[in-house]
Parts: sequence; C-alpha cells; structure tokens
Amino acid sequence: MIHQLKTLPPYFYRILEDKKLFEVRKNDRDFQIGDEVELIYFNTEDKNEYKQPIRVEIIYVLNGGQFGIKKGYCVFGFKIIR
Repeated sequence: MIHQLKTLPPYFYRILEDKKLFEVRKNDRDFQIGDEVELIYFNTEDKNEYKQPIRVEIIYVLNGGQFGIKKGYCVFGFKIIR
C-alpha cells in the first residue's frame, strides 16, 4: 500500500536531513509495517511551491491508546527509500 501525506516545510526538510525518522498521524489509513508513504511538500503560504516528494517505508508502528498517544492516532518509524 502507498499512502500520500502532506508534510509542512520544517518537517519535510528535517526528513531530508535524516533528522526526523518518524511521523505522528491520525491512523485513519491503518498504517502497517512495509507500507510505503509519499511525503508531499505542502507550504500553506505558497501552495504552488513544489519539491520532489520523499518516499519512505514504514518499519515500525506504535498505535495509540498507550504511552500517552491518543487512541485513533499512531507514531510510525520509517526509512527513506533512496
């Protein structure tokens, strides 16, 4: 499964720098280990600005309802697919 998710500029750049390797998201897509995610640059101030999306593979999923993560949300770890 390939998911497409909008990502705000500060987070997008941290991912490009290999300094952010997780996402906290509403789990309305049933994220699973092995799923691919296309992180799409989304600038709320200039919606016409474009950057090449970052493709990642989910390697870990921590579902909500535990460890202070709200039920219905998740944290997933990923690795960049180069």
